[in-house]
Amino acid sequence: MSNDDERLRPVDLARLAGISTQQVRNYEEAGVLPPAARTASGYRTFTAVHRRALLTYRALLHGYGPVTAAGIMRAVHSGDVPAALALVDAAHAALHGERAGLRATSEALETLTGAPPAELPHSGLRIGEVAALLGVRTSALRVWEAAGLLAPERERGTGYRVYRPADVRDARLIHTLRRSHYLLDQIRPVLDGLRREGSTQALRTAIRTRGEMLTARTRAMLSGAGRLDDYLECVGRKA
Repeated sequence: MSNDDERLRPVDLARLAGISTQQVRNYEEAGVLPPAARTASGYRTFTAVHRRALLTYRALLHGYGPVTAAGIMRAVHSGDVPAALALVDAAHAALHGERAGLRATSEALETLTGAPPAELPHSGLRIGEVAALLGVRTSALRVWEAAGLLAPERERGTGYRVYRPADVRDARLIHTLRRSHYLLDQIRPVLDGLRREGSTQALRTAIRTRGEMLTARTRAMLSGAGRLDDYLECVGRKA
């Protein structure tokens, strides 16, 4: 019997991946593994192809996440390799976009922080003027204020918001970070650090940490893609 024809039990695959036998069964039912043969008594039997599929999925999982990894494997097992590769392409494109956004944020850091813009009147701007300056809606500024990220003064008598140069600087920074997909809760400590110390260290630390995470994910995606390429060769030989 060749190595590719060896018969494996669910427990054999489970031990290989460090998961439960129920999870192995779930993977098969979800299409992550190709259909298993059954014995006369109804027990599943797997082969080396299933082992390769399991190892491929587990490798994809680390870089692409469970939803995309499962989608890739299901597409392969349904015979639609182009669809599987399209999912791979989309994941890499999304990661590239995130990396580009992070780079833009890093570059914006040097221009958006520091002294309040000299061209802005120290008497302040109204909310509509700030919105027009940043290219956002006034509702966005209100949302940021409600989240505690902005705290413009209120004009005595009218109650209108008055944005001082430092407020406009903060609004610019929030806008830039939101475009790079930072959550409001992630922006708060950055602003707190800037206001407390006049320092950009908190933002630089966040950028560096996120960059390291993206690098690790890229490496994991490359590893998973290598496994997938090997598995596609295996499936092609069996077809």
